[in-house]
Amino acid sequence: MAPMSPHQISGVVPQEVAASVSGLEFLIALRDGKHPAPPYAVESDIWITEVEVGRVVFEAEPSALFYNPLGSVHGGWISGLLDSAMGCAVHSLLKAGQAYTTVDMTINFVRPVFDKTGRLKCEGKVIHPGSRIATSEGRVWDRNGKLVAHGSETCFIMPAIPSGTGS
Repeated sequence: MAPMSPHQISGVVPQEVAASVSGLEFLIALRDGKHPAPPYAVESDIWITEVEVGRVVFEAEPSALFYNPLGSVHGGWISGLLDSAMGCAVHSLLKAGQAYTTVDMTINFVRPVFDKTGRLKCEGKVIHPGSRIATSEGRVWDRNGKLVAHGSETCFIMPAIPSGTGS
C-alpha cells in the first residue's frame, strides 16, 4: 500500500477504541486509513505501509525540513523512523487491551540522508516476543537498496486490565 497523503486528517485514536482490538488489528486499520493518521506521521512524513505479526514496514520521505545545521537529515528523524518500525513490530503482537512503551533503543547510522536521497523504507522485526519485555530490530534502506541505518529496541509490555476491574 502506498503512503497516505500528508493532507490526511490526523488525530489520536480514543483509548477505548485502541484497547478493544489486538495490536495487529489496530495497525492494519491504521495502515488502511480507518483510523486517523497520528499527528507525528503527518508532520514527519513517516507512513506505515506493511503489517504482519512481528513485522512492519514504514516508508518515509526525507526533506530539507528535517535538516540539521550541517545540511543533512537529522539523526533524530531517522531514529524516529526506526522507533516507529521497531515499536510497531512489537505492537503487532499485543492482545486487546495491552500497551507497550520503548525502554531502550540503539541506532547505528551507516550513511547520511539528504532530501535528494528520496523515499526510505524501514523494516522492523521482532527478535524476542517476551510476555513483559520484547526486543526488535530495524533497518532503513534508500531507494537503491543501500543500508542507511539499523538498530535494536527493547519494549516493556503492559498487561491488559481485565474488563470490569477498573483502572
